[in-house]
Amino acid sequence: MTNLTEGNDKFRSIIIDALKMPGVKVDRVEFLTNLFSEKVDSKQLSLILEKGPVKAGIPITKLDTMAKRLVNKRKLESASISAIAGFPGGLAIATTIPADTLQFYALNLRLAQELRYLFGYKDLWSDNELDTELVQGELIIYIGVMFGVSGASSAMKVLSSKIAEQIMKKLPRKALTKTFYYPIIKKSAQMIGVKITKDTFAKGVAKGVPILGGIVAGTITWTTIKTMGIRLKNALYDSVVDYSVNDWKKDLDEVKKEMQDIIDADFIELEKDIIDEFNEDKEHIYQ
Repeated sequence: MTNLTEGNDKFRSIIIDALKMPGVKVDRVEFLTNLFSEKVDSKQLSLILEKGPVKAGIPITKLDTMAKRLVNKRKLESASISAIAGFPGGLAIATTIPADTLQFYALNLRLAQELRYLFGYKDLWSDNELDTELVQGELIIYIGVMFGVSGASSAMKVLSSKIAEQIMKKLPRKALTKTFYYPIIKKSAQMIGVKITKDTFAKGVAKGVPILGGIVAGTITWTTIKTMGIRLKNALYDSVVDYSVNDWKKDLDEVKKEMQDIIDADFIELEKDIIDEFNEDKEHIYQ
């Protein structure tokens, strides 16, 4: 196994360990309630919890402002020596990952979920048929967007934008998962892991522990959380503001260009079914 491949595996291990930390998994209902309970009446709050802020009528400009404030808030938290106290139980999990590395990714994973819910995306954790590996992969894609990895933003929109969610729920879930979701998520996670490994793991992996060269003082610092958060905010914003079927098709083309080895006969057939569903449902997702 090459250092790069091993580094990619260790990157996934970091994500898995970070998600085990109490407080990293965001409760969508609790988060949105805390955010909007003093801003809207009970009727609109119920609508926000049911359909998301966008479809509940919260202006997108207001959501964008709230997202910027949220990013700044998390950035200030991350800069604090006591930031780790923000997670109940601290780092009380068994892991070989350096504490500062784990904390950095934990903060970004929490922020990614919060931004996702603010822009109206579905709950990651409430599904009765929850596929943990798919959720982990989807969150890795979000981290890829935050790092600016090529193709990550397109993969995110193809898999989980509201317009995609509305159409794909009409298709057989098992086929979607096996032929469409899983190959894209798996390949995206691999590409993102390799990219971040190359860019941030210094000279690779030694004795099974990723070397990040002093994450606080090195190329990744706590201040980068703001930059990363803004990248994801912008991608989510783009996915809900006048995001059309043609935009989705363009993003899918970008995904296919970046991940040519996932395309087989089943993928092509399912892609055609998805496009057919899009063509039958011309109504814009937010009209």
